[in-house]
Amino acid sequence: MKRIAIDMDEVIADFHAKHLHLFNTNYYESLTIEDLKGSRLWKIRPEFSKEILDFVDDPSFFRDLKVMEGSQEVIRELSKYYEIFITTAAMEHPSSFQAKFEWLNEYFSFIPQMNYVFCGNKSIIKADYLIDDSSRHFQGFQGQGILFSAPHNIYESGFIRVNNWYEVNDYFFNNNRQTK
Repeated sequence: MKRIAIDMDEVIADFHAKHLHLFNTNYYESLTIEDLKGSRLWKIRPEFSKEILDFVDDPSFFRDLKVMEGSQEVIRELSKYYEIFITTAAMEHPSSFQAKFEWLNEYFSFIPQMNYVFCGNKSIIKADYLIDDSSRHFQGFQGQGILFSAPHNIYESGFIRVNNWYEVNDYFFNNNRQTK
């Protein structure tokens, strides 16, 4: 059975909505997803970069993120044909482990806990596909990288790109990539 590794933040968990809400609330701004196109929040407001990154280091930050539309249904279907691993670069924010683990158990309980991978450098992941919003994780990865669209990567090119989970479904099922 082939393997698909799937990133968590901004691929199955809506990271930006909460991050923007916290920033806007705390700093009386009204930034939108559109404002993040081609950048990151801490880059467009560098004077608050430490504070912006501190939001993410709060141990509870990741616990109540919204699920990306279509992700549960598509991943459940993919899991019938592929071995699924959730691979999150949690080493960047070690305080996120518990919240991410609990979030995955709540929303993706059909994926075995032993298939949750908390890592740093994703080149160590042995899978046929990696669905991720950060193309840097494709460096050294031996399988096929699939870039999941997010505001910060909107201008990147040179990768297979999917814009949502319905396009992930089409990529694997309508292009006959599933293992029989």
